[in-house]
Parts: sequence; structure tokens; C-alpha cells
Amino acid sequence: MSRGRVLVAMSGGVDSSVAAVLLHEQGYEVVGITMKTWDYASSGGAGGKQVGCCTLESMNDARAVGIRHGFTHFIIDIREEFGDWVIERFTSEYMAGRTPNPCVLCNTYIKWAALLRRADQLDCEFIATGHYARLRRDASAGRHVLMRGLDTSKDQSYALWGVAQEHLARTIFPLGTYEKPEIRRMAAEFGLEHVAAKPDSYEICFVPDNDYRRFLRDRVPDLAERAGPGPFVRSDGTRVGTHEGYPFYTIGQRHGLGLATGEPIYVTGIDPDTNTVTVGPADELFAQRLVADGVNWIRSAGLDGEIEATGKIRYKDHDEPCRVAPVGPDAIDVRFAVPRRAVTPGQAVVLYDGEDVLGGAWIRRVVESEAV
Repeated sequence: MSRGRVLVAMSGGVDSSVAAVLLHEQGYEVVGITMKTWDYASSGGAGGKQVGCCTLESMNDARAVGIRHGFTHFIIDIREEFGDWVIERFTSEYMAGRTPNPCVLCNTYIKWAALLRRADQLDCEFIATGHYARLRRDASAGRHVLMRGLDTSKDQSYALWGVAQEHLARTIFPLGTYEKPEIRRMAAEFGLEHVAAKPDSYEICFVPDNDYRRFLRDRVPDLAERAGPGPFVRSDGTRVGTHEGYPFYTIGQRHGLGLATGEPIYVTGIDPDTNTVTVGPADELFAQRLVADGVNWIRSAGLDGEIEATGKIRYKDHDEPCRVAPVGPDAIDVRFAVPRRAVTPGQAVVLYDGEDVLGGAWIRRVVESEAV
């Protein structure tokens, strides 16, 4: 007897392929779907061999999994909705002097909504992905709670904090209780040799050459006029050199600055209004307090007052104790117990209580004084 009909997002990689077969083996009626989110013609810079989730090879790899295990596979084109939102937001965030996280943007605003629309069209009760995360139902609170993946080295809960409750209610994460080596072994056991040894992909999917500077130049025709060369300055305002344009830098960056200062020096601030990039030694990278907005609460509907939690400020970060207070209906003030390195506007702060994700928000600014 079928446990239900589930639409599985399949990129052609090992994780989503095993996720689909696992659900099939568990008795779900699986429908595989690969989303074409962009193309090389519009992205540019592909150079030689094309790589990533939207290539013909990856789509064929996903389809081959369905053929082998007897379930249907579709390819859908969401280039317009993906490009209109994720790629444009990616570009505009850099132009605002921030460093965006396109995977979180996509999960929050595009991928889940797109999957659920297609799930409804295909009479699927659930959707599933190959993310390393877990879900549980808190009946007393009436909430669907996102949890860390069991494999701490692969945990992807940071990238999922923006997924809405109504979307989590229909989501399955088949890989959440497994570790990555187990997934590769299962891929071989399932006869998926064509994906079992595929390397993990870390590049931005729509920047296949991993050169976001080239991407911005292609996407913003008047970039040189809007953000040309400008001053590198110290925190006291002393000019120490000339940069290539503020969108080409991110907080914490050390390499590629072209500055000879006699000591390691890092980007510590970006001011798009004056096209100024501030640099300094490592100790100027640390901050204990930030303000973030666009908050999405997961375990509860919101905050009544200040709480204690732990927080991560980037995907490969480790979480540290912090105090969190609401700042109006859509923002939070986060104070860490210890200084955090390179707090970066445009990234997200994600809050945890043990294994549970409490929620997250977009970092807007570092607070250097007691005034919020």
C-alpha cells in the first residue's frame, strides 16, 4: 500500500538520487522532478565543460534514476521565476554593499513554492529534497520544527531557516538521519553507479565558473560608472590604496586586495554610498552584536521578549551562545557572548536551541554602540 505520492526534487547528484530511491523503497509513490533554473547562455563564463545542476548531463542522470527504479521523472522550466527573483536579488545585494546567500534566497522564496505548485498539479501530497536536515511535529505548539541533520559535517539546516510553516508541513527530508558516507554506499547498492562518486557541488549554480565579479560585470552594464575604482581606507579614514569597485569585496576578505601594508589586512567595512572599502587588521573584524530583519520563526510563532539561544552567522560557521530580542515585528537584535569574526550583512543569522532551529533572519548591520 502506498504511503502517499511525493514529488522529489532531483538535481542529478548523489543526495537527491538516493533520497528518491529511499522513498520509493519505503513505499511512497515517487515522482521525480528536475528544475531548470538558469542556462549557460544567460549566465556566461562557462568556458569548457559545463558543470552544475542545470546541465543536460545532470538532467539525464536524474532521469536515469527514475528509469532504473520505475518511477516517473519530469523536467520543469522555472528560469523566469528563478531569474526574476534570485539572480536579480543576488545582483542587487552586491550593489547594495552586501554579500548575498543565493541558496537561502532560493529555498525561502522560490524552490519550495515552485515545488508545491507542481506537486498540486501532479496530485502529490508531499515534496522531498536531498537536504541533510530533519523535521518533527510539535503537536502541543501546532508547529513543524526544523532540526539539524544527524551528520554535523553536512547539516544544511542553516540554508532552510526561511521555509514557511505551511511548506514544512508537506516536506520530507529522507537523508536527515544518515551520514554522507552511508549515502554513497547506498547509491552503489541501489545501482546508481553513475552518481555514487559524483563530487559535491559548492559553486553558485548560476555562476558556473565561480567568478562572481565576471558575473556582475555581465549583469550590470553600467557597473563601471556606478561602482568604479574607489578608496581603500583604514578605520581612521587614512587612505591606503585604490580598490576596483565596492561590489567586488566582502567582509573578511584578505586575498586579492593588492595592498602592501606589512601585515595581514582584511576588508572590515563596505560603504556603497561613497564607494569606500575599509580595511584593517584581524582584530577589527570581530563584533558581538548585530541587527537582522526578515525574520522567520519556526519552532514558535514569534518572540514575546528576550531569549537565550545559539546562533550561526554563515553556513560553515559553528553556533555560539547569544541573547535575542525582538526589534519591531520583523527584526531581531542578537548579542553574542563572545565576539564573532566577519559578521557580514547579506548573510543570515540562524538561531538554535540544541538540535532545533528556532528561526533566522537576514543580517543588516553590525551594531558598534549600544544604540540599536
